[in-house]
Amino acid sequence: MTDPMQPVFDPEAFLASTGLGRRIVQLKPREAFFSQGNEADSIFYLQKGRAKLTVVSAAGKEATITLLSAGDFVGEESIAGAMGRRLTTATAISACTALKIERAEMIRVLHEEHAFSDLFLKFLLNRSMRTQADLVDQLFNSSEKRLARILLLMAEFGKPGEPESMIPQITQETLAEMIGTTRSRVSFFMNRFRKLGFIEYNGRIKVHKSLLNVILHDHVSDQNATRPALAPVPRSKAVAEKLRPAGVVYTDTGAD
Repeated sequence: MTDPMQPVFDPEAFLASTGLGRRIVQLKPREAFFSQGNEADSIFYLQKGRAKLTVVSAAGKEATITLLSAGDFVGEESIAGAMGRRLTTATAISACTALKIERAEMIRVLHEEHAFSDLFLKFLLNRSMRTQADLVDQLFNSSEKRLARILLLMAEFGKPGEPESMIPQITQETLAEMIGTTRSRVSFFMNRFRKLGFIEYNGRIKVHKSLLNVILHDHVSDQNATRPALAPVPRSKAVAEKLRPAGVVYTDTGAD
């Protein structure tokens, strides 16, 4: 039975504070949380900032696996069975604040606190779904759509807040690694997105809601920005009217 005198465990308070087996760490941009091959002895909870997970092949080729933002756990492989080695490198993209939780403490709280177990399980399920979506994206979508999706995810589009957002600084080489194409192709698509008014960039990239058009439609015209761009009408005309950015005209394909 639950002891009525024992305080109710609050997962958010646990992840926001220091204590036995956990401490808050500050990382500068480009500083590593951990590196591939390190001992997997802890897990991090990202409180603020953006980070990325990368992996290096035996041949020395580096690839960016995913981007991380506040609310994500990093290094969860440390609690999978016996202590092993890190499979990836986690690096701060912007200044980060994170809670570092020792492996033993993380295992303890997962076993003893159901509220925390539920929160962590939800995170793992969301990450699994994101990984599956990334795989489908890689297998079936064009590199242009993959780039648009990554930019929207980085802008956290769809989360509460403003529908237009600045994303952390990221190189075109990193974007190319993430979507499986070349830097020149990324540069070509970025210039087209800017010309069509989907993004703005001058050092940092500002993503507009209208970038969704690249994902919703099979083709976005590459015409001069002074002329209206043509794209197929989505299944719902009501949705089309809501998502249509200024200056973009849909061609009627008869779908409704």
